[in-house]
Amino acid sequence: MRSICRPLLLTGAILWLGAIQAPAIAAEASPYKFSKGYPAAEAITKARDDADLQRAITAYRFWYPTVSVEGIFNGNRQAGLKDNEAVGAAAAGPRQVGFTLNSDTPYGSATLDVAKEPMVIELPPGGYIGLANDHNQSWILDMGIPGPDGGKGGKHLIAGPDYKGAIPDGYFAGHSATNKVLMAVRALPVGGDQQKALDALHAIKIYPLSTAADPKPMKIVDTTNTDMDSTSLAWEDNIKFWEVLDRVIQEEPQVAKFEPMYGLLATVGIEKGKTFKPDARMKAILERAARQGRDQMLVSAFDSNRPDRFAWPDRKWEWVGLVPDTAQFETTAGIDLEARDRWFAQAIVTSPAMFRRSAGAGSLYWLGVRDRKGAYLDGGKTYKLSIPQPVPAKLFWSVTAYDAQTRSEVQTDQNKAALRSLFELKDVKPSGSVDLYFGPKAPKNSEGRWIKTVPGRGWFAYIRIYGPDGPAFEGSWKPADFEQVK
Repeated sequence: MRSICRPLLLTGAILWLGAIQAPAIAAEASPYKFSKGYPAAEAITKARDDADLQRAITAYRFWYPTVSVEGIFNGNRQAGLKDNEAVGAAAAGPRQVGFTLNSDTPYGSATLDVAKEPMVIELPPGGYIGLANDHNQSWILDMGIPGPDGGKGGKHLIAGPDYKGAIPDGYFAGHSATNKVLMAVRALPVGGDQQKALDALHAIKIYPLSTAADPKPMKIVDTTNTDMDSTSLAWEDNIKFWEVLDRVIQEEPQVAKFEPMYGLLATVGIEKGKTFKPDARMKAILERAARQGRDQMLVSAFDSNRPDRFAWPDRKWEWVGLVPDTAQFETTAGIDLEARDRWFAQAIVTSPAMFRRSAGAGSLYWLGVRDRKGAYLDGGKTYKLSIPQPVPAKLFWSVTAYDAQTRSEVQTDQNKAALRSLFELKDVKPSGSVDLYFGPKAPKNSEGRWIKTVPGRGWFAYIRIYGPDGPAFEGSWKPADFEQVK
């Protein structure tokens, strides 16, 4: 008995001594000086500045999706697409700057205002993949193939936060927590017919519920050849981030589940019903927080240390979405903040359909940031990427190159950033593997399977599979890593 008790007592004594010594150690390591239990004068200013910076960085990272989606709204408006009046439809390319937009499918996008009454989005039957997100990029509903209509067409209704009316029969309904809503729809280019897919976007009808008996749909505007910037790049590292966020906070109702985060914003001067007027000290802190917050999110995006990020244990390819089968990064432990930061630093919009990892899911995304040896991809070097055939895709697949600084398609005089199975790679043999190339100069005899990159700029890639089959999940199929070639 003694041999058992003594170690236990000794362990307890050590723990107790450690507990009473911990405050002294912590105080010695603290950057703030105290005297007789009170903060010294020089400590007060530093502690307040540090606390405000920490709160501002946390607020920045949490509210980044809100400012990011405002970038999309802003891009639409600058292109002449007014809220509730016009929908943009585009076969997107490098000229459309947007976080990891792609050229695989034409896009339809609109800013809807549901403050006064619900809006109806009517899809005909066909190959549509659509969704609606609110002003905080929270998911409202899916449409088309991943939605309740299953591609058979239907009327989708989005009601605002103050709507108290009944939902009429015959609608797939969703409620937005905010007045402004992003509607995004993609049309699949079945058989490689891009124009037919664009025409399918023009067949969508969007109109107020009150006009359902005799609708006058929003006009569809082709923006394929329009230079657009739908990002928050101009705001994300300076005081404008906070000015844009303040405007949204003033215009939108408060979302109950975000109450603690509104309180956090209030500590840095953003509060609904009050004027945002940071003094010189707070402005400097907020600008510093914007730079640090953005950079911290980019580390999550491009150099996460999460072991679950790898798609295959012997490859550098990573999952873009770290939490499968959820719209808002929910886990049993709560919201996965690393996964949330990682996603919104490089992408836009959310839906559970986007993160499914099962056969028959709408699509899969894998991220490639490094080459086979672990070095970041460099726009001044040439790489080969071998893709085994056949790719386990019921529909089609692609590889797209993105600029690391803009998180948008690489911009060069080649004016393309993707190699797609329905277009550039439609003649690839169904067995063996196909070699794709990325670099500043076209490799001899492989010009049609090459994407030009820019020396002096980093880049990354997404592999996308649409209609993935089992081998994409079980490990019997996997792409090679990027390999530098001379």
